[in-house]
Amino acid sequence: MILWGRLNSHNVKKAVWALEEIGLPYERRDMGGAFGYTSEYLAMNPNRLVPTLVDGDLVLYESNAILRYLGARYGEALWPADPVERARADRWMDWQFSYADAQRDAFLQCVRVAPDQRDAAVIARSAQACGAMMAILEVELALQPYLTGESFGIADIAMGTYAHTYFTLDLARYDATSPDLPDVRDWYARLIARPAFASIAIPLS
Repeated sequence: MILWGRLNSHNVKKAVWALEEIGLPYERRDMGGAFGYTSEYLAMNPNRLVPTLVDGDLVLYESNAILRYLGARYGEALWPADPVERARADRWMDWQFSYADAQRDAFLQCVRVAPDQRDAAVIARSAQACGAMMAILEVELALQPYLTGESFGIADIAMGTYAHTYFTLDLARYDATSPDLPDVRDWYARLIARPAFASIAIPLS
């Protein structure tokens, strides 16, 4: 099994985390960003994005599709076969893309832009949007320890990867209606305590 993609990509991190949770042997090959895209890679994934997973004859891109595939084929504990459980995970995995849109400007400004060139207003708007969405997570996580219930699953991987950036970036993190987010903080603490999380706990870049 080969996973193509640079580890400083959020979407690659999701796939790596899932592979480590399941305990599957794999090889990760750098691609994208500073590594560019080879013609071999673009023949597999013409979108100029990462990751791409190669498992035998299967070539699969789109990070959350990769999570679902890995869960369905190799790690049912992460994505149970029950349609209701899968629907709960799907909801948060789709929601994660909206969250990524909210966080993108803050991430780019804080990580990819030199400090003396950052736009404080852009960062503040993005931080406020992130905080508002984290307040939605707070409501859910006040009811249960993980996004789909009592057990850790692939929805926690998808959103947890972005939560790690949220708690790592130097920005105002909390929505005014929920300034402390204690249940989100507790959930995040449970995620980063998992041994497989160490595989993606690299400096933001």
